[in-house]
Amino acid sequence: MNKSIFIILLTTMSIHLYGQKKRIKRDSINSLKEISVSGTANKFASNKVSSSLRLKTEIAKIPQNIQIVTNELLKSQNITTMMENVTRNISGAQMNEHFGNYANINMRGFKLPSFRNGMNIDIGYGPLATDLSMVENIEFVKGPSGFMTSAGAPSGIYNVVTKKPTKRSINEIGFSGGSFNFYRGNLDSGGALTENGKLQYRFNAMYQFSETNRQFENNSRYSIVPSLKYEFNDNTSLTTEFTYQKAKQMLSASYVFAPVEKGLGSLDRDISHIDQNYPSSDIEEVNLFVDFNHNFSSKWSINTQYMIMQYNQLGYTNWVYGIHPSGYTQRMLNNFDTKALNELAQVYINGEISFLGTTHKLLTGIDYKKLNSKYDWSHTATYDVIPFNLFQPVYGKAVYPVFNRESGLTNIGSGTEYTSIYAQDEIWFLKDRLRVTLAGRYFNGKTNDDYKNSVTIKRISPRVGISFDITKNFSIYSQYDNSIIPNYGTNKEGKLFDPEYANNIETGLKKSFLRDKLKTTLSVYQITKKNVLVADPNDILNKLQLGKVRSEGVEFDIQGQLSPELNIVLNYAFTEVKTIEDINPLNIGKRIEGHSKHTTNGWINYNFKEDSFLKGFGTMLGYQYLIDRSTSNWGVDNKTILPDYLRLDAGINWRYKGLNLALNVNNLLNKYLYSGGIAGTVAYWQSEPGRNWRTMLTYKF
Repeated sequence: MNKSIFIILLTTMSIHLYGQKKRIKRDSINSLKEISVSGTANKFASNKVSSSLRLKTEIAKIPQNIQIVTNELLKSQNITTMMENVTRNISGAQMNEHFGNYANINMRGFKLPSFRNGMNIDIGYGPLATDLSMVENIEFVKGPSGFMTSAGAPSGIYNVVTKKPTKRSINEIGFSGGSFNFYRGNLDSGGALTENGKLQYRFNAMYQFSETNRQFENNSRYSIVPSLKYEFNDNTSLTTEFTYQKAKQMLSASYVFAPVEKGLGSLDRDISHIDQNYPSSDIEEVNLFVDFNHNFSSKWSINTQYMIMQYNQLGYTNWVYGIHPSGYTQRMLNNFDTKALNELAQVYINGEISFLGTTHKLLTGIDYKKLNSKYDWSHTATYDVIPFNLFQPVYGKAVYPVFNRESGLTNIGSGTEYTSIYAQDEIWFLKDRLRVTLAGRYFNGKTNDDYKNSVTIKRISPRVGISFDITKNFSIYSQYDNSIIPNYGTNKEGKLFDPEYANNIETGLKKSFLRDKLKTTLSVYQITKKNVLVADPNDILNKLQLGKVRSEGVEFDIQGQLSPELNIVLNYAFTEVKTIEDINPLNIGKRIEGHSKHTTNGWINYNFKEDSFLKGFGTMLGYQYLIDRSTSNWGVDNKTILPDYLRLDAGINWRYKGLNLALNVNNLLNKYLYSGGIAGTVAYWQSEPGRNWRTMLTYKF
């Protein structure tokens, strides 16, 4: 009943907003309303970064590999959260399995911190994966993101850019359905609230429910994201955005287990190792974001941002005790409770001066973050009265424990607080063909735990970058960066993790074709990191630190438009990540978990011409191919290789005026696709569903 009410609410609100739009009689708004998107739009490529990355320079001239996943591309692939194959659009990035509540994305061999509107919202085991109903673009910054954000990671970041208030009238409602009882409703509305257009709004809302290819497993979530912008004048504005995300998810319910001798992927793809009435986890994110921008002139501006995020999770995870070779075991339930308060602030100034025939684009700023988080997995109990057979499961006999949570979160707590100051001078020479970037960061931070232990970090890190235009649309770049970031949290014994130090060297080529409608990037890099967090080979809930790890690779990306009808994304990456120093000599030379040595992805979208018999129709075809994959937990033998991963997807869509109807079919080849690892004597993995479908109907008005 609640689900139906929510869908009806979305529909009712869209009708109300449509009537509201009619009352705003501004010629500029009405004229914009008449603009329609045709096949000539460059849907899959963007030449500019968002303002949240601070830079005023176009992507082609930045000494950095930056790839942008556009909203149109996300819609073409009919995906709904950061956990659904967003990474297929970026070379060298892949989604790694975990509990199922947050986007555990690796790139260049290491986990990427999650950013939203240029602010670091990462809290370790969270936050909740962002729903794409609120997303305008997703920016993947490869390599040292400190070039744009004072506290990123050497391997890069992904920055979610949310939909912002606008003067232009926007109203879109969508409904989706698909395999495994999937259904979803969403609303996106925006426009001016006053006659003079100074007060603008944006409102996004969604509800989603889905089951899976395994028995007893289901998840639901909803989000509400209103935002307002007020333009005091042409040079000054204030934007506020409120985000509320709520989910009921069965964390780690997708894990399948077997004795290590039997191996990964040895059981049926759709087998379930949970039971009837498996408890859902309650997850909640409340987020307030404020942005103030003022332009002193056409060349000088100041931007101030503030965000406070509260994350609460009352959760459960599923695991097994030791497994008998015949398959008998006892399943166990852990509590997995989290409370986190993340407070962030930024102030930065952009400016431009000319001096002795050169142009200096200046950037200086300060970042502040204070994160207090508590994790509790202190309660563990079996829910099997008699042993459970993993090979021939018999369901309906589970007795779930009731955990006493009255004492609150008592297991592990940690805090992180830092201030990072950044200054940069981007110098343009030789009629703007040569650009040299000189920059530095000062990082001052501290991590602490509940036992009054603390680690203090103070360090200055340099940055040098260079970019040169070989021709008007062909450039070469190179950069060096030295960085330090705190490792959040503690291990299961409560010991704080040491900070992570890194050096990065990178060079690359950028070339655009077809009047900048098709973008290509080729990069070569080497990252050396110290104190890297990795999974504990004997305990999935624990993490360990290695001495020194080196990641080396080559990446190639193509994005854009080959013709007015044909848009493409193609990429390839070679990635090799190994331990090169450690107190345990057995670790030296071992690969690090969670990456593939070779990855290649493609997505092609063809829309038939306006004068074609099939006018309005479009087709889509995509693939993902991962070769020589390391397991999610590399284990002790350094030999457990996952099979190669090949997935083929296709789709068809039809557009008529503001109406769009799309059907996507995933895993066309119906392959058994899975990822996992070894923990002690237990092989564990998570499988993707076989051939499945999803349809989407949207209407713009």
